[in-house]
Amino acid sequence: MMLTVAAAVAALMMLFANPANAEPALEGPVAYNEIIAEEQAQAEAQALLEASLHEAEPDWRLSARLYHAGGGGATGMDSLGCQPIAMRTVAVDPRVVPRRTRLYIRETVGLRLADGRTHDGFWYASDTGGAIKGAKIDLYTGHGRGSMGPVMPLNMSTLTVVNAGSFDGCPPAE
Repeated sequence: MMLTVAAAVAALMMLFANPANAEPALEGPVAYNEIIAEEQAQAEAQALLEASLHEAEPDWRLSARLYHAGGGGATGMDSLGCQPIAMRTVAVDPRVVPRRTRLYIRETVGLRLADGRTHDGFWYASDTGGAIKGAKIDLYTGHGRGSMGPVMPLNMSTLTVVNAGSFDGCPPAE
């Protein structure tokens, strides 16, 4: 099953990230039904990816901690030199989980985000920390203790984490 998930992740990442797969720029208007069909195809591909990751054998079981800006934890940029992204950035021990790994954390799927949307389960290992040693993961929640509310039930629990590929640059802000 793991090979199948890895192959699906790789294929979908190439499809969405490879400019060679992009359609050439069109001149003139594009039919509304073509736009809708493309959005629906992308949504179906994302749903397929999420379903395969949700069923995949976990790569890690990590003990969760929470951190936020404005406290003793986050003080600006993450260890890659990127701005931490609330509910996307995680700090890891790079000897356990390599930095620049895109992670799928099952327990975070469906969490209510500050803007009213629900979390899709994807996080980005772009930070490290002195207290993150071994099989631990720190979830960055945003600014202030109040930002920790949606994920507080996960604090000190063991999370099921699947390797969903890697990323270049900084984690996407969406």
